[in-house]
Amino acid sequence: MTNATKLALEESLKHLLLKKPLDKITINDLTTDCGISRMTFYYHFKDIYDLVEWCCLEDARIALQGKKTSSTWHEGLLQIFDAVMENKPFILNVYRCVGREQIENYLFQLTCNLLMGVVTERSKDIPITDKQKIFIADLYKYSFVGIMLDWIKNGMREDYRGIADDTATALYGSIDNAIRNFAARNKTAEMHTE
Repeated sequence: MTNATKLALEESLKHLLLKKPLDKITINDLTTDCGISRMTFYYHFKDIYDLVEWCCLEDARIALQGKKTSSTWHEGLLQIFDAVMENKPFILNVYRCVGREQIENYLFQLTCNLLMGVVTERSKDIPITDKQKIFIADLYKYSFVGIMLDWIKNGMREDYRGIADDTATALYGSIDNAIRNFAARNKTAEMHTE
């Protein structure tokens, strides 16, 4: 029942965002639209922004199910764009009302999980540290998020499939190369300490 209530609140929030901006939506608007009590809302969320964050994370989780491998990361990137596009009124409204930081955090969560899965898979049995894996994933995460934020800032008009294809083309083989470079550096450092 708990998850069903949260999903119903998410649906109500997205429904209301089609009618008015986020900063004009009240808890009462949500609970009336959803058919629940204010107490029930506060049982699940501390405020509307907490609900917004949960919506973003839930959408991220759904968008990336099964798309965290090197053979599917391009498809995963497309699914991130799909998820953002499906929620265009929500994303644009949050971007305008709450600010870039909230959307940035949402996109960081989406892309980090995707990229960490790819880096972990591609570095299996290669001697690099967890810290180095995180650094590689973060490097690409910041690139993806920057590109997506520009797309959102410009009203999400450009065909995102082209952006995803260009990103995949530009990065082809670079994650493997980064992993090899760290492994080579680690080996050199190891030889100098012997």
